Amino acid sequence: MHKKKQHHEEHPDETWLIPYADMLTLLLALFIVMFAMSKVDQEKLEKMAEEFSVIFTGGSGFMEKDGNSFIPMDKKGVSNNPKPTTTSIPTDPKKSKASIEDDQMNEIKQSIEKEIEKKGYSDKVKLVLDNEGLEVSIQDVVLFNSGDAEIKNEIYPMLLQISNIIKSLDNNIRIVGHTDNVPISTSKFRSNWDLSAYRAINVMNFMMDKGKLSSKRLSIQAFGEYKPKFDNSTVEGRSKNRRVEIFIVRNYPLDDEEISLSEDQLKNKQKG
Repeated sequence: MHKKKQHHEEHPDETWLIPYADMLTLLLALFIVMFAMSKVDQEKLEKMAEEFSVIFTGGSGFMEKDGNSFIPMDKKGVSNNPKPTTTSIPTDPKKSKASIEDDQMNEIKQSIEKEIEKKGYSDKVKLVLDNEGLEVSIQDVVLFNSGDAEIKNEIYPMLLQISNIIKSLDNNIRIVGHTDNVPISTSKFRSNWDLSAYRAINVMNFMMDKGKLSSKRLSIQAFGEYKPKFDNSTVEGRSKNRRVEIFIVRNYPLDDEEISLSEDQLKNKQKG
């Protein structure tokens, strides 16, 4: 009598489930990280980094925070990146540099105003600080004889002092010549344009040769009678329009709101 063969049920090999589950977990983690980074939510990213550390390594660090960046870590908590890079929080370097430059401009303005007052030229030399830069406007009667472009010897000390004050700056400096609307035609100057140009050139050369300003920073403009600030129909207006401007150009121009703020800060500083 034959014994019945006993049939043993065979169980399928399920070891493939382990790497499959690991792969799904990793994919899920990747998508969550990508989602969190797309939202630029630093807190959320930090929390998830902590959670992943527990999930993947049982407590050892998966990612280590360095400043505002995350460095990959192995299971032993050793950095996989021997030279970690730090990504700083985005800032506005232009604004901070503009603020520093504005402080310098205000200090220079005050220094030049003090020198002008000492020399007794306060009524003939005016300073204006705006969003483009600092303008030092000097009436022609201080610098030149009537209808001439040669700089008077007596004004040398003041021009040298202005040159010394602005020498430390790396800003461009524009020398601008202006006249009134009374026509001129001499053996030296065919027009007001010629006169304003030669006056600007001579001031520029003085500040470069005697004031030792860098020639790379200097330039001239000549407008003749075509950029008046005052009424040319009066003697006083014409005298104010005959001028040379030394214009220190901002490297980082300010908008009107920032100018107002800086002026208020300056007033408060002077009161204190």
